[in-house]
Amino acid sequence: MPFSSLSHLSCTRCGATYDSDRPRNVCPVAGCGGPLFAEYDLPPLARDDVAGRTRTIWRWHELMPARSAEEIVTLGEGGTPLLPAPRLGAPLGLSRLLVKEEAGNPTGSFKARGLAAAVTMAKALGARAIALPTAGNAGGAAAAYAAKAGLPCHVFMPRDTPKVFEVECRAYGAEVTLVDGLIDDCGRIVAQRKESEGWFDVSTLKEPFRVEGKKTMGYELAEELGWTLPDVVVYPTGGGTGLIGMWKAFAEMERLGWIGRARPRMVSVQAEGCAPIPRAFAAGETVSVRFPDARTYASGLRVPKAYADDLILKILRDSGGEAVTVTDDEMRRGVLELASREGLFAAPEGGAAWIAVEKLLAAGKLDRDERIVVFDTGTGYKYVE
Repeated sequence: MPFSSLSHLSCTRCGATYDSDRPRNVCPVAGCGGPLFAEYDLPPLARDDVAGRTRTIWRWHELMPARSAEEIVTLGEGGTPLLPAPRLGAPLGLSRLLVKEEAGNPTGSFKARGLAAAVTMAKALGARAIALPTAGNAGGAAAAYAAKAGLPCHVFMPRDTPKVFEVECRAYGAEVTLVDGLIDDCGRIVAQRKESEGWFDVSTLKEPFRVEGKKTMGYELAEELGWTLPDVVVYPTGGGTGLIGMWKAFAEMERLGWIGRARPRMVSVQAEGCAPIPRAFAAGETVSVRFPDARTYASGLRVPKAYADDLILKILRDSGGEAVTVTDDEMRRGVLELASREGLFAAPEGGAAWIAVEKLLAAGKLDRDERIVVFDTGTGYKYVE
């Protein structure tokens, strides 16, 4: 059995296919520009085949893009715990509430999963340097994995991003440029300069492999729940790679015969001050409109328009899910409740996800006996300024 069963790349919008043996960004078909997905000739792999492997994202290597163990750039990412949250759920009568705790990843967030895969493949396919825009955690993860890989890393972040993210990136050796604007303004600079500078762009869903790293959250969920899936997944959403990746993982696992057809309802949580997905979802739109004057202290949620918003909205609707907004004050309360009741010092994005559960329950959109998974996507230690 080959180390990886990666066969080709396909466009999520027009369906065009491409070989996977050189660095690629989005679909080059005129007028398309769709995100590219890695596709696999799924092997006859059994669940027991991976059971004894080291608990990182690479334990699923047949379903990941690296072509050999020697290509992998890793800091031990993945294998995070799925924790019962009885003290958080009890006041609301939620007996099956769980928290997927991603703060234990290298660099303190789920971004490590995606950037481990992206940097692995960028180096393997011959990239000489990487560049990306960031709202915070992605920049730190990219810089760390680039340092491990020996690749130059160029990070563009809004000037008002919390200082710790800049310090982190510089510590890993990245070149950091502060931009007057938001993450999409940073992205435009990367797009304008990448060809002349010789950078490979690893922006969210503008290369195929960050989603591959993030999809491992879906594999882990199923394994941790005895090869079943929860009833509801509540996920704080900026660019949406994690939500999209998990949905991809569910489909792959069904094709492998590891799980059945049942899917969780997927819930996207955004800040009230930057809510393009909830606004588009409520309006019945298939794509979002750039959110004006985006403001929130949750840096990872300050994404005024996700590049793959069409995929996010389709997943929410196909799963019978929801899109919820949370205020910054509510996030702060959520962070304190996660910490004081469950010992989890969450980033504001995790606080937002917990508050969304409260809101959905109050609106009659959750049942108290459902198995609900809340994602805490990062550590709160980066938000202590």
